[in-house]
Amino acid sequence: MIKYILNSGGARNYPEKAKKFFDEISKGLGQKPRLLICYFAIPREYWEQNFAKDKVDFLNVFPNDIRPVIEMALPNIFEEQIKNSDIVYMKGGDDHLIQFWLKQFNIPAIFDGKVIVTNSASSNALSKHFWTCDWRQSMDGLGILPIKFFPHYKSTYGDTDLRGPIDWEKGLKELELYRDKSLPIYALEDGDFIVINQ
Repeated sequence: MIKYILNSGGARNYPEKAKKFFDEISKGLGQKPRLLICYFAIPREYWEQNFAKDKVDFLNVFPNDIRPVIEMALPNIFEEQIKNSDIVYMKGGDDHLIQFWLKQFNIPAIFDGKVIVTNSASSNALSKHFWTCDWRQSMDGLGILPIKFFPHYKSTYGDTDLRGPIDWEKGLKELELYRDKSLPIYALEDGDFIVINQ
């Protein structure tokens, strides 16, 4: 079984939501879970910089008695790293970039028995269909989870964009009508998450 925890993104701006999120991530994994952080959704030149910051930040957001052993994911050894991890945390970023990298692997088979944590673009990637705030349209994910996903719902995401603020209700309607209309839609506000066991 695989436990998926999909976050909308923006949890760092909501301390109480972040606490619940990290409590859920670490649930039942002991005091030193092995955490693999994946930055495949952002350009390669930023991985180490983000990892250095996240190593510090993550120690402050997990429950006090939890001290994860943290490693940065690398594509050439990703499958082996997953085998040695309890949690795979895929950060958000670019919808196309995360799908490019994930298509290189036998997903979801390599996730078996793990806790897979995503946020924003990486949540989109695992979904069958999603509405992307960056492109402001519905798109296809990898279809790992039979859902439609809408991150950052009703947030300030895009408010300073030259295209103007996002029309959240219009986006939700577009996603409802996009392809398979029978799929459940998860339109999550920033910091909110869902858990799917599969």
